[in-house]
Amino acid sequence: MRLTADYHTHTVYSDGKNTFIENFRRAKEVGLEEIGCTEHGFSHLFRGLHRTELHRYIRELREAEREIGIRALLGLESNIRGISGLCDLSERDCETFDLYVVGIHVLVRYEKLTDSKLGLGSWLRTQLQMKPSKSLVRFTTKAYINSIERNPVDILAHLNYCCFADPVEVAKCCRDCGTYIEISSKKQHLSDEELAKVADTGVRFVIDSDAHSQDRIGDLKLAMQQVERVGIPLDRIDNLNGRLPVFRLRQWKQEHM
Repeated sequence: MRLTADYHTHTVYSDGKNTFIENFRRAKEVGLEEIGCTEHGFSHLFRGLHRTELHRYIRELREAEREIGIRALLGLESNIRGISGLCDLSERDCETFDLYVVGIHVLVRYEKLTDSKLGLGSWLRTQLQMKPSKSLVRFTTKAYINSIERNPVDILAHLNYCCFADPVEVAKCCRDCGTYIEISSKKQHLSDEELAKVADTGVRFVIDSDAHSQDRIGDLKLAMQQVERVGIPLDRIDNLNGRLPVFRLRQWKQEHM
């Protein structure tokens, strides 16, 4: 089994340990054809990429891409900032970026105070092992769905990481909009039963490492173990064995630029 591309990686520009050069060198060593560079989004309070760093970030990324000789996608692990579906990338940003990944995180500048239940409120419930209310599940599900419908999202990262949504309803939206659901090789975020139900919707997947250090670039072990247990057909995972996904943001740019 070979991973063609790893679309969720971090560098020292957010909370990763390594540079572009180090990550790209490792990506080439393990046989990747392309790599997504997805720092935490601008609204992350402590670990996000700063807009003031963006020009330098892009320059260093492209210099490393040329030096190592691997395709690098300028991406962002954008934060879902509210039930409205607001995320970190504006329409102008979409013209610049190559890859649009979204997820829910804890310490984020939310659109409204009530939206903070997506992050800190849900995180506290997971830590205390408290069952979420039905209203919280509906709220989080709606935030996921609105973000996917409102933005040209390529990949939904770590679905239900420290939060509570109906994964089947979110998967149906991803399927209908052409957004991939990430199966993370960093940590299992959905149970096998939940992932099986998600797969039954017909949504398509990518496997990503969510690497924060160079040694984990291209790692698919944990994800493949779950894929095999659940019985997801490998032809439903679009970054394996030479295949590359068809991303929404690329199509959006063709239509709008």
